[in-house]
Amino acid sequence: MLANIHSGAVYGVDAYPVEIEVNEGRGDPQTVIVGLPDAAVKESKDRVNTAIINSGYEMPKGRLTVNLAPADVKKEGPSFDLPIAAGVLATMAEIPYGVCEVAAPGGGHPGRARFGASVQGGPGPGLCRAPGL
Repeated sequence: MLANIHSGAVYGVDAYPVEIEVNEGRGDPQTVIVGLPDAAVKESKDRVNTAIINSGYEMPKGRLTVNLAPADVKKEGPSFDLPIAAGVLATMAEIPYGVCEVAAPGGGHPGRARFGASVQGGPGPGLCRAPGL
């Protein structure tokens, strides 16, 4: 199943929209993040995995591919943790809403994404769109 999450990011003082597409597919259980992520964004797969498990859910059994669009802009920092987690949960028909960074115990921390979402004026981070839901 594919989930589309509308989020945003901050570059300097400018905000720009970022769409996070999470696809659960067949294959070896692994998570791959594409779309020019920096090291902190690549590490989000471990933070998201821990937060989802500690929140009482199970990670999908197959391969997860996370695409961060636009692909030509570098994505930095942990502000993508919540949209990625929301996308993973949306692929399992669990759709949370919120604007924060994901914490390992399953809660959240206020983050830079909140500022970016308010400047951007879009739907805001963490708002899920999953086909059929």
